[in-house]
Amino acid sequence: MTAADKPKKKDVIHSKIWQETPEPDNPFAAQVCYCSGYDVYGDLLGKISWVEYLYLLFKLEPATKTQAKLLEGIAVAIANPGPRDLSIRAAMSGGAGGSLSVSCLIGALGPGSGQYGGAREMYLAIRLAETCGKDLEAWKQKLSNYEKQCHVKAWPDIDHLPGFDPYGSSCATPVMQTLVYLSSIAPEEFAQTSWLHQNRHAVESASDSPLSMIGVIAAALVDLGFSDEQAEMLFLLLRLPGAAAHALEQKHNGLAKYPFFADGLKLLNDPGPAADASGKTNR
Repeated sequence: MTAADKPKKKDVIHSKIWQETPEPDNPFAAQVCYCSGYDVYGDLLGKISWVEYLYLLFKLEPATKTQAKLLEGIAVAIANPGPRDLSIRAAMSGGAGGSLSVSCLIGALGPGSGQYGGAREMYLAIRLAETCGKDLEAWKQKLSNYEKQCHVKAWPDIDHLPGFDPYGSSCATPVMQTLVYLSSIAPEEFAQTSWLHQNRHAVESASDSPLSMIGVIAAALVDLGFSDEQAEMLFLLLRLPGAAAHALEQKHNGLAKYPFFADGLKLLNDPGPAADASGKTNR
């Protein structure tokens, strides 16, 4: 038997997340889809929420009721960080300029991925929370002499403590409201979030800056067992609804009603109305 005569192995996609069985009359379409062993359209559809499905995708096991409630609170808290956020502003700019929807979302992902209020700061905040845990002295030592734990060439050294607001003088009201709510869901089960709520003033004093939303969400994601890389990806995903909604709003309003820089662009040497081939002037 030659090599050409040997039976070829079927292509196999190796994934713990997803398995499919094809339709008997169409190998390109799935008959049954399994997510972590659960029949998505036969068992899960209509029986679990979106955040429960997200948890299953990332953690490969079903969420408890309290875990789902905590993740849902996280999703609501960060779904729309508002126009002050760089990622939302980028999406708004794309919408006002008439960009395609995909361009607006990609535009939001860029600044939303960075180390100032972005997903990479979330990654670093998770690592900080995992390192210090519920040890106040460890937090004080780490915050007084913070060094980034992971050196990636794509990212410069961060210029502030991850999870803290470098420009704030006090903890912002939405941050405090989110921390109070998330820590109240299951204080004993979600110990990191509860500990942060109880020790917020001491941690802020050690950092000489107020806690930010990223610091709160990082504690909650640690309680849910998300890794730094999972948290980084999830943070990018969960903030896209706000970017999409604001981009569509600005696209409808048009560039003339764009709320930023209305008086910022001025022609210092206006050539005047342009003339077409017939000599008629047009703006």
